[in-house]
Amino acid sequence: MSDTDRPYLVFSDVDETLITVKSMFDFLHYQLVRRQGAAGEREYDRIMAEITRRATGGVPRAEINRFYYQQYAGESVSTIERLAADWFAERAAAPGDFWIDPTRRALRAHRAAGATLVLVSGSFPPVLAPLAREVAADTVLCTRPTTERGRYTGEVVTPVIGEGKRAAVAAELAARPDVDPADCWGYGDHVSDLPMLELVGRPVVVGSDNELRARLERRSASRAAR
Repeated sequence: MSDTDRPYLVFSDVDETLITVKSMFDFLHYQLVRRQGAAGEREYDRIMAEITRRATGGVPRAEINRFYYQQYAGESVSTIERLAADWFAERAAAPGDFWIDPTRRALRAHRAAGATLVLVSGSFPPVLAPLAREVAADTVLCTRPTTERGRYTGEVVTPVIGEGKRAAVAAELAARPDVDPADCWGYGDHVSDLPMLELVGRPVVVGSDNELRARLERRSASRAAR
């Protein structure tokens, strides 16, 4: 997948880039309904209505990310990990409905070519771990909820959203002085992935976000004109 023998990194968003669903919300719905039935469905609707209200009101995505993890305050980490493993097993059993196959194939090809593969997501470790194993990712940069005595506190240190993605990817690149960012690849589906994709020389737009595509094309044209 690379036209150079130099080492390179591949950064990939997850939701709607590697998989068809928004993992945080799909898992939230799964675990609430599995444990609470109809009451869980109502709770999910309540949470999503509040998220929609905040998003419509202009609340930054990073703050919405924080609100999401507040819903896990007091939850057992081991219980969420078990539910996340079950969620993945059920979703992956119908791969045509879950994986975005062109991305999965591309990531596997990069890995086979010797690239270091990094998943980057605002989601959290229990949900992302089985996805990382599937594509043999070396590293996962994600939002990490804080825990105390085996339970989530409802807080996070740094949401890996937008500029949070940029910071996480920049730190990963800085830790690899043997790698030229111009040789590195990035995969994303939404304009919020732009801060991450701007750091690599080979960004790839998954899907049809015209704003993301246009801004990357302008960036490429500007560099070519220099």
